[in-house]
Amino acid sequence: MTVAVETLSAGAATSVSGLLAGTYRQLGEVCEALTVRVADPEPVVTQMGVSGAELTKNQEALDAFLLAETARIQDRYDHKPRRDVAASRALHDYAWSVGLLMGGVWYLTGRVPRIHPEDVRLDLTTGVFEISPRPDLTCLPGDPAAALSGALTAPHEESLRAELRVAVADHMGPLLSAIAPHIRRGPRALWGMVTDDLVSGIWYLGRMLGEEADAVRAATALLPSAVAPFPGGAEFRHLTGGDGRQHTTRTRMGCCMYYTIRPAEACATCPRTCDAERLRRIEEG
Repeated sequence: MTVAVETLSAGAATSVSGLLAGTYRQLGEVCEALTVRVADPEPVVTQMGVSGAELTKNQEALDAFLLAETARIQDRYDHKPRRDVAASRALHDYAWSVGLLMGGVWYLTGRVPRIHPEDVRLDLTTGVFEISPRPDLTCLPGDPAAALSGALTAPHEESLRAELRVAVADHMGPLLSAIAPHIRRGPRALWGMVTDDLVSGIWYLGRMLGEEADAVRAATALLPSAVAPFPGGAEFRHLTGGDGRQHTTRTRMGCCMYYTIRPAEACATCPRTCDAERLRRIEEG
């Protein structure tokens, strides 16, 4: 795990929220696919979009969330998705973004932030996430961040990993309950998607940093097997290319339904994508 990231030094921060704001900004810079901005500490009266909390409690907000995803799919792919497909795609994007915000901080710094649904807002027009850092973080006892107000300590690495799993589950659980009737899939499939997005976010971050092997090891340590409510582990495996090189892959447990939009372009980790096709895509670039 990458812990010594110079720009994220706890010594330069005077608060947990300030420390996290810097980490979130770095994640946005490193991860091109993560469209996130850090909220101003003194927000204006009019806030963007809808919050994660509103999605779990307000049917109008949830309907707007799903309609916005439908519009994006139509605009991007010239395809009108079924409502369950739009709901699956919207949930996938949300789970991946929130999972990367929490899992990415953990991977970069060895610290676990608590992100509550009300801390996240989503611009329905652009799909950009806004995160409001709160002074709520868990780290190891020797971390300089432990001296900051609001920081809690975990006694060892595995307890820190357990805190990350709980933090993600606590955030995602209410949204899964709210969106389940629109997706028409059971709890195992929904939590499988959350598992996939948490693992793949860390894997993606590692690739962006040129540390794929380290990220795979970290994600595997985080989810070595099923840990409730996550129905399975990271379960990475390797494919051998024509030149003898080993390439990392895994197979998703929960479907993001992209194959219904582009049947010939199913995700590289989709159960529908055979290993020969995965290798072809990897070796062709």
